[in-house]
Amino acid sequence: MAIATTDPATGETLREFEPLSDEAVDERVARAAAAFERYRLTSVDERVGWLRSAADVLEAGTDDVARLMTTEMGKTLAAARAEAGKCVAALRYYADHAHEFLAPRPADADAVGAQEAYVVHQPLGVVLAVMPWNFPLWQAMRFAAPALAAGNVGLLKHASNVPQTALYLEQLFRDAGFPDDVFQTLLIGSSSIERVLRDRRVVAATLTGSAPAGKSVAAIAGDELKPTVLELGGSDPFVVMPSADLAKAASVAATARCQNNGQSCIAAKRFFVHADVAEEFTRLFADELAALRVGHPAEEGTQVGPLATESGRDDVEEYVRDAVEKGATVVTGGQRPDGPGWYYPPTLLTGVTPEMRLYDEEVFGPVAALFTVSSLEEAIDIANSHPYGLGSNVWTDDEAERERFVRDVQAGMVFVNGMTTSYPELPFGGVKQSGYGRELTDLGMHAFTNAKTVWVGAPSSQQGGGDTATASE
Repeated sequence: MAIATTDPATGETLREFEPLSDEAVDERVARAAAAFERYRLTSVDERVGWLRSAADVLEAGTDDVARLMTTEMGKTLAAARAEAGKCVAALRYYADHAHEFLAPRPADADAVGAQEAYVVHQPLGVVLAVMPWNFPLWQAMRFAAPALAAGNVGLLKHASNVPQTALYLEQLFRDAGFPDDVFQTLLIGSSSIERVLRDRRVVAATLTGSAPAGKSVAAIAGDELKPTVLELGGSDPFVVMPSADLAKAASVAATARCQNNGQSCIAAKRFFVHADVAEEFTRLFADELAALRVGHPAEEGTQVGPLATESGRDDVEEYVRDAVEKGATVVTGGQRPDGPGWYYPPTLLTGVTPEMRLYDEEVFGPVAALFTVSSLEEAIDIANSHPYGLGSNVWTDDEAERERFVRDVQAGMVFVNGMTTSYPELPFGGVKQSGYGRELTDLGMHAFTNAKTVWVGAPSSQQGGGDTATASE
């Protein structure tokens, strides 16, 4: 894929960028490594000040960066503004909590025969972040805010269709006063990732993207013995039981499926509805989907814009065509509109069976698959048979059902009577093919720190003689 800004609403390529040469990449990695040796010695107070400044700069420029995201990947203006606001909140969250998260953690000195014992979290160094286009600001910020707060240095390899957003991030941290080269954007293609990751000056990596991309990065990092955090998408279950408020569940279901034009890893994608309420919920859900306003993403009031790429729209069409040819029923949607841009309408399918591709694969577009189930156990069993395990939703007012779902569903996150989303205050990540590791909270910061054990004995002048041998390892 060329590194270019192509407007999904029209298909017009607005700006192209020349990828960095190997020599230019090497020079940037060298600058990052040199920057780390200085930056790791900065105080937490200094980093907190730069984080707060970045939040202020971003907040002041929200409208501009929102329009940039809308132009590059088709996100509605309302969603783009919300994304920028979320990044502002994350920067301030880590500014507020950096001292707490990085404070030495006391250990039981008496138990280990020390005068003092504790654990400190110290930065690892230069971290490579490989990020996707669907939340071009937020997903990069989920890494950048905690990593920079901890004293790490970042190299961002962003998706090739959001180069201007990627460059904006580099400029944001520069404008906020962070030292030179602490956060750099690499305009490179995917084929260059391995070379950067194998560079000895790059010590760790994080990736949000597809399972194949995650496996590739994990294999390279494993070969180099470098830690990684991977968030690899999902096909989240959304379970509706008879005790639920069906109207509210249907309204949230439409938003959960079509958020970000249906292009979200944590979008609800598979809807498991109890047979006792399946007919009513299907009607309510279809009505909610059909009522969503599809239009140009820069127009106020648009709720669903175009898909980010032409190939992405083609993939969604193929999933629906495959399902219909094999017996699925289209309740609403299912036909792309005529005209320019990569639009696809909110679509609801029933009668989905295992031989259909969308039964086991993640559909990255506004297409919902609805299954009728006879019990919560059946819903959980089918949900868990899927290779992904990122987020999950259950709608029930039955406490026993809620507890069973929380206990048994194989997912990194469970949301009860609400839509899966991400907050700086909650860990974010999945299990199975959805990846490993956690972003956000203190876990996201500690993912790229060295938890260093410190054992301090009494001064040698105070130590007596005798046998000091102890059992080791």
